[in-house]
Amino acid sequence: MKKNLWSGQSLYDLYKQAHNPWEWHAPIMNRAEELGLICFSTPFDETAVEFLETLDVPAYKIASFEIVDLPLIQKVAATGKPLIISTGMATVSEIDEAVRTARDAGCQDLVLLKCTSTYPASPENSNILTIPHMRELFGCEAGLSDHTLGIGTAIAAVAHGASLIEKHFTLSRADGGVDSAFSMEPDEFRMLVEETKRAWQSLGCVQYGPGEDEEKSVVFRRSLYVAEDMQAGDFFTKENLRSIRPGMGLAPKYYKVLLGKRVNRDVRKGTEVSWEMIG
Repeated sequence: MKKNLWSGQSLYDLYKQAHNPWEWHAPIMNRAEELGLICFSTPFDETAVEFLETLDVPAYKIASFEIVDLPLIQKVAATGKPLIISTGMATVSEIDEAVRTARDAGCQDLVLLKCTSTYPASPENSNILTIPHMRELFGCEAGLSDHTLGIGTAIAAVAHGASLIEKHFTLSRADGGVDSAFSMEPDEFRMLVEETKRAWQSLGCVQYGPGEDEEKSVVFRRSLYVAEDMQAGDFFTKENLRSIRPGMGLAPKYYKVLLGKRVNRDVRKGTEVSWEMIG
């Protein structure tokens, strides 16, 4: 079993290192607005919700460890703002209670995040197949709170319908910090954004046959052509009937059907075969 990054630390000391002081919020949010970023914060008690409301945050996030704090969820949901809830460790019934509480309190826009509450997490215990099941079961958007290293798990999550990815971010892992070991640096985060976007775009829909962009390539398939000059009454043989490109003639599946059939006119080598020349 992989050792938790924070084993041996008290929760008090850990949260003391990891929390964002209230006085940091306004300057951070102002800077985010200048950069065109949507910035919000995770409250851990009702006083934090009241504080964040003074800053008019656009959304809220409930951490996995707080999913069982239904009064907190109720307080946040009552703001009417979009709500993201991480579900690490939560049972189906606990998630159901949280979702019902949020909706009953007025939440209209809800996202549930599949989360594995180990730090870092491994791909093997990420179980992202839960994401489409969660989306269907609770009738809301679903995503991934990803504590794995790299971007592979996040891309796979998007391929299974995740519409939101949460990743920890740092300017430099070398600078340290409680979560630096599994946080992404700027270049890695850029790659995450680019590749998950490609994964999302590639989902498309169930589709068979040539798409609009493929139509022009159909002609490059093989089809049946006359391989030697023939006169009216000649029979098709293996020598004078060939399956070659382009696809202007009859499909190759008719090759054996045509062997032994007569042509009803003179045809030159290189002519695509059609039913009109048979018989």
